This record gives sequence, structure tokens and C-alpha cells, in this order.
Amino acid sequence: MAFPTAVNSQITDSVTQANVQVLGSAPSVAMGNLYQATSQALANAAHNATTAQQQANITAQAVTTMGVNLLYSVDTASTAVATSKILG
Repeated sequence: MAFPTAVNSQITDSVTQANVQVLGSAPSVAMGNLYQATSQALANAAHNATTAQQQANITAQAVTTMGVNLLYSVDTASTAVATSKILG
């Protein structure tokens, strides 16, 4: 119990106990905040990795399409050159 003051002793006891409760819960609240921030950062990293993988797959698909298109166009160009030599 607190020392006698001009304020009601029950009020000072209640304020003192509230302050002790805040100080007692501070470490657990800090750890909770740390865990929450860490899990958010890991979730963002996983999302960024997924997005990067999707973009890499789209780029690989576009490169493959362009490579096949180039192979077909080389064949077409050589046929056109041969046809022009034959008919020319």
C-alpha cells in the first residue's frame, strides 16, 4: 500500500498497480511486435519470390516463342531467296 497522501489511498494503489501491469507486460508486447514484424517481412519476401518466379517464367516463354518464330522465319526467308533465284 502507498504512503498516506492527500489523495485517497485506494486511488494511488490502483494507479500504482496499473503502472506495474504496464511495465510487466512491456516485454511480451515488444516480443509480439517483433514476431509480427518478422512474419510480415517473411511474407513479403515469399510474395516477392513468387512474383519474380512468375515474371521469369513469362520471360522464358516469350524468349522461346521468339526463338521458334526466328527458326520458322529463317526457313521462310531461305525459301523465298531460293524461289527468287529460280524464278529470277
